[in-house]
Amino acid sequence: MYPVDPTKTISPATAGKKVFLSDAELDKIALFLVGNQQRFRENIIIPRMLGPVQIKTIEEKRIDSMMESCAFKSIMSCVIGYGLGAAIGLFSSSVNPNVASVERQQSAREILREMKTTTLGYAKNFAVVGCIFSAIECTIESYRGKTDWKNGTYAGGFTGGLIGLRAGIKAGIVGAAGFAAFSTAIDYYMHRS
Repeated sequence: MYPVDPTKTISPATAGKKVFLSDAELDKIALFLVGNQQRFRENIIIPRMLGPVQIKTIEEKRIDSMMESCAFKSIMSCVIGYGLGAAIGLFSSSVNPNVASVERQQSAREILREMKTTTLGYAKNFAVVGCIFSAIECTIESYRGKTDWKNGTYAGGFTGGLIGLRAGIKAGIVGAAGFAAFSTAIDYYMHRS
């Protein structure tokens, strides 16, 4: 089956020739096997899904990594929470006027001052809750290395506990349980639909 005796290390045809290669020949073989050090983007094979395949530039990758950082997520949650809280506070102050001052006629300046106070109060509270929750959730997600419902539940429990601790231990426990349950329900609803 084998034309050459497998017990012999050198074939009879190459017995008189040199066995070792020069450095230049080894370099050529290494370059042939390994390839050159330049990587061309056109040679990358990317699996196609929906739409055309687009390779991100270095700037796009930097922007993506910045937008996925915990600091950016926390700041964005704070800003969006402030805006949402201001909208809810404005609606709340227009629907529920100050009961103590209903007996006498209020001026427009007093009404606007009351609306401003209520709006800013809601805005600050929503901004703080959004910032704390997103920072804790992102930190837990980075530590665990997973994206699932447990991250929101843990973050909700920790955030609710921190907020409730201002009123005492019992309020902290109830706040942690309530916020964790609410976060789990919202996470379930968002991932289900």
